[in-house]
Amino acid sequence: MLENKNQDKTDLESLGEFGLIDHLTKHFPLNQKSTIKGIGDDAAVLDFKDKKTVVSTDLLVEGVHFDLSYMPLKHLGYKAVMVNLSDIYAMNAKATQITVSLAVSNRFPLEALEELYAGIALATKIYNVDLVGGDTTSSQTGLIISITAIGEAIAEDIVYRSGAKENDLLVVTGDLGGAYMGLQVLEREKEVYKVNPNSQPDLEPYSYILERQLKPEARKDIFELFKKLEVHPTAMIDISDGLSSEILHLCKNSKVGCNLYEEKIPLDPTVISACEEFKIDSTLVALSGGEDYELLFTLDQKEFPKIKGNPNLTVVGHMTADNEGAHLVSRNNSKIPLTAQGWNSFAKT
Repeated sequence: MLENKNQDKTDLESLGEFGLIDHLTKHFPLNQKSTIKGIGDDAAVLDFKDKKTVVSTDLLVEGVHFDLSYMPLKHLGYKAVMVNLSDIYAMNAKATQITVSLAVSNRFPLEALEELYAGIALATKIYNVDLVGGDTTSSQTGLIISITAIGEAIAEDIVYRSGAKENDLLVVTGDLGGAYMGLQVLEREKEVYKVNPNSQPDLEPYSYILERQLKPEARKDIFELFKKLEVHPTAMIDISDGLSSEILHLCKNSKVGCNLYEEKIPLDPTVISACEEFKIDSTLVALSGGEDYELLFTLDQKEFPKIKGNPNLTVVGHMTADNEGAHLVSRNNSKIPLTAQGWNSFAKT
């Protein structure tokens, strides 16, 4: 449902590329001191003075990363920003600016793109980042969104994937698996709708996991929590492709092994009940589901007292010697090698 079919539609051709950019971005204020020049020239001008700049970019393609039959455009705009800000926070950096580029087909009127940009605007306001540039072009295959996120950090604060050491604690933020189970509910209801377009599903019991899928939040609060607690992770990554994949990235980059304890993996009760309903193993969902946009990090054991009892953080395991490999320690205490079964955009369907 792209737009209300009773509304008037404005053809993008009537605005042209630059007119479209001007129209969609005219209500984006600049709030960051590091933004010297935003949209309106050949390039943005940023000044971070003595801080390091971190940059990350992601591409979202209709039919691969999102389905507009159940993803509202405003939610899509918001989520597209979150996907990128999450990478900045995973470096223990402050997100400051974004650029947004679109390839859009002629089936989208101006009003649809206004909805998309309303979501982008909400994200920039809540997370205090400036929109400073981008591009638009036509597409023959639907909607493509590319967002680049820029951030700043003091050199010694930046956390890479390569700093984990043997015996470091393995910690996750929030809970896992909700986004994947929200997707299962949406896909199921899409199939029901195809058979019976008049059906009205009761989605209230799934509100938490639907929000996890449709409107995730990047963990800016954790970046701020580290400073408050005076905690410095030794390695960090965001959980976009599933817990197992991200753990294996940390192990590979840091040249260590890992023991992940199944009983410690944080699962929301809604996720557990949805897994039971769909007859899916909840541990598998947490390991391989993806799109949670939580943070996974390692921490020196001597810093454990600083995070002990914090409701935002869960210790799920510890790092081991490289030659021990990465394992899941099951509830019955058997060790199972961790494999990467998370999201792969090049997998054949």
